[in-house]
Amino acid sequence: MTTTPAMPTARKRRRKTRTKQVSHRPPIVASTLKANEIDLCPGKEHLVCPDCSTWCPITGVLGKTPKLVPHHIERFKTPNPRRCSGSNRLVDLNIEVSEWRTELVEANPSTKSRRTNRVNRKPSTATAPPVSRFRNAPRQSEFLLSSLLEAARTAVARHHTSCPVCRKGGRCETGGELELWQAEIQASVQFDREQRQRSERLVRDLTAKRAGDWAAVATTVQRTAVQRLRDELTATLRQLGTPLDRFERAELDSRVIALTRALYHPQPRK
Repeated sequence: MTTTPAMPTARKRRRKTRTKQVSHRPPIVASTLKANEIDLCPGKEHLVCPDCSTWCPITGVLGKTPKLVPHHIERFKTPNPRRCSGSNRLVDLNIEVSEWRTELVEANPSTKSRRTNRVNRKPSTATAPPVSRFRNAPRQSEFLLSSLLEAARTAVARHHTSCPVCRKGGRCETGGELELWQAEIQASVQFDREQRQRSERLVRDLTAKRAGDWAAVATTVQRTAVQRLRDELTATLRQLGTPLDRFERAELDSRVIALTRALYHPQPRK
């Protein structure tokens, strides 16, 4: 029986090693790294290896020669591992833990500091009246336009009376502007009248359609309502045969009276 050797895989990166080997490459200066590329928390010293761009523990932090532990380029248990050239490379820890934490906090501002405290109020929108109240809605634009048109006509007539040029059939600059103003208001009045007539016609059409739709299902709806009241009244009357106290009896009696009135004296539909 033949056995096949196990395939080599990448080892787990230890935090402490006993090897005395030191890489011949220049040391890594901690102050040259970004705040998020190094971790100086006591007992968890790590940094991003410049060669393989992976997090690697730092061993010998309390000694004289802190260095990166020997590690593979691939992750743990990756087949066919390859040793990183940054293994056993010295690390120059020329930055204090307090300075590193301050730089890390300044480099990663909180979400609250990035958001403004200003509250943008949304403009309140007026609620449109329902279709059933269109006829009773106030016509402010109609009254305003009517008063403006009356004022324009009065101004034109007064100007024609006092202006010698307009009195003889001509037209001065002021008279032309007044007549133009009157024509614009007259057009606005005509447009508002057409829009109002269109809205009233739409309301009439909707009312007629609503009445027709209800007439088509009124008989079925009334029959269903009557059947529901009868079933509920029958179920309530069956409960009268069971032993009840005076409060339950009074409540059932009130319910029977209400159902009887609704069944034999229905209220007209609004």
